[in-house]
Amino acid sequence: MPESLLAGERFRIGYALAPRSVSSFIQDSLVVYAEKRGVDLIPIDLEKPLVEQGPFDSVFHKLYDAEWKKQLEEFSLQNPTAIIVDPIESIEKLHNRVSMLDAVKQLKIENLEIPLQAFVDSNESLQDEIDNRGMKFPLIAKAMIANATADAHQMCLVLNRDGLNGVKTPIVLQEFVNHGGVIFKVYVAGDHVKCVKRKSLSDITEEKSGNSENLIPFSLISYFADNEQSDESLAKLMEAAIMPPSSFVNQVSKQLRHALKLHLFNFDMIRDSENGNRYLIIDINYFPGYAKVPEYEQVLTPCFLDLAHQKRSKETTKVDN
Repeated sequence: MPESLLAGERFRIGYALAPRSVSSFIQDSLVVYAEKRGVDLIPIDLEKPLVEQGPFDSVFHKLYDAEWKKQLEEFSLQNPTAIIVDPIESIEKLHNRVSMLDAVKQLKIENLEIPLQAFVDSNESLQDEIDNRGMKFPLIAKAMIANATADAHQMCLVLNRDGLNGVKTPIVLQEFVNHGGVIFKVYVAGDHVKCVKRKSLSDITEEKSGNSENLIPFSLISYFADNEQSDESLAKLMEAAIMPPSSFVNQVSKQLRHALKLHLFNFDMIRDSENGNRYLIIDINYFPGYAKVPEYEQVLTPCFLDLAHQKRSKETTKVDN
């Protein structure tokens, strides 16, 4: 795909974000990088109707309420060739951890799985659900709703059956898989992908799982982070971790993007410590903090340009018809 639009052309992207999300996406480096390649990033005034603003060739957003959904529908009716990134009905599937990973099951890619998990809506059925699904401890307890609220990010490590007494339902329980203390965060922007390594929860041995604690909030999980490890040893751990093959990452990203019908998301993937060929996707997030990714401008801007050419194609088709 060309590095920029045709000479003189500009592609106008309006973005509608909550104030806390702007800094994780719109930085000066991105604005300048995109601008030099024919893409203008323009803030949308949330105090005014969307149809009264613009013109926009595309609208990027991270808002989900009914009023905003209505505004997007009205904007699309008046601007049928404009591209909305992304449809709210597609985004909403990632807000529910019960259905979040369903798309992964559709991919049928060799050596790719999701952990065993169960949704439990009452404390009385906790034990039965775990037994029926053949799940083994330790388990990770996650809130059912996955969004930007603080509660959605509160998780606990359930080490044994006694730990279930401290779990509040409704909850999603996910089997913990040892993965060498490293997680692979894959950022997707259309056809463009960036995979980075991040420190994760250390492997849990039988000795550690025999700890007197039964339930540990992630905020207090340092016991399992091997406190004796120095910054230098952690750095060596990260450096030694082998990245998954780029062809595999690209294959998963492409198929997952089509299954989700989304442009902007990331997924967390781990490699099984006991089987180095086995990868598991454990979480998917919409419109993540791309600015955390090195050279993120070079991931997002090509996506913008792809959308520009897609819109031009829609306009040409409309004229021909």
